[in-house]
Amino acid sequence: MFPKLTPITRNIIILNVIFYLVSNFVAFPKFYELFSVYYVGSPYFRIWQVITHMFMHAPLGQGIGLTHILFNMLTLMSFGPVLEQVLGERKYIILYFLSGIGAYLLNCVWNFFEITQGASLQEIYSIPMMGASGAIFGVVAAFSTMFPDAKLFFMFIPFPIKAKYLLPGIIVISLYLGFSGSMGGIAHFAHIGGAIVGFILAKMWKNNQYRID
Repeated sequence: MFPKLTPITRNIIILNVIFYLVSNFVAFPKFYELFSVYYVGSPYFRIWQVITHMFMHAPLGQGIGLTHILFNMLTLMSFGPVLEQVLGERKYIILYFLSGIGAYLLNCVWNFFEITQGASLQEIYSIPMMGASGAIFGVVAAFSTMFPDAKLFFMFIPFPIKAKYLLPGIIVISLYLGFSGSMGGIAHFAHIGGAIVGFILAKMWKNNQYRID
């Protein structure tokens, strides 16, 4: 059961769906080339991609395909409305987009490390990052920070899990997958970057919640 959609969460979902439809049925592959984000040193990098990549998802029939946007939007629907109501629209927007930017920046740090270890520049420069996952990991991390004792139910797990165990679980799993190279094609360090930003912002706002705004 999903909570009632709030205005900002609803609009983010609508934008993601519009981008996905245009990307796949109107301007494929041009939209992917223009609005996915490339490594900052890549000749294909454009400054607007730091924001627009959050609205891009894997093309139909390629990689994880439609599952990418479906999973992201369902997760946002689960956690976003609660945070939007608690934080207010302004802070929620800041949380979402700074988490997405943090995701990109940490992924660039990882790309730079790969380059120093001899990774192909052509590969690093030509493979874009896309998806709302980094921003949404920030939302999930913020939720688990602000509501640590909330009980969450997940598919295939027959018992509730407290939210406070979600953030360390995200970090550990993403670190393992990132360093091991498992599930290639997924920017695991971007997930960590988004989660870190979400945690920091939520912790800061939670500590100051009784001060005059």
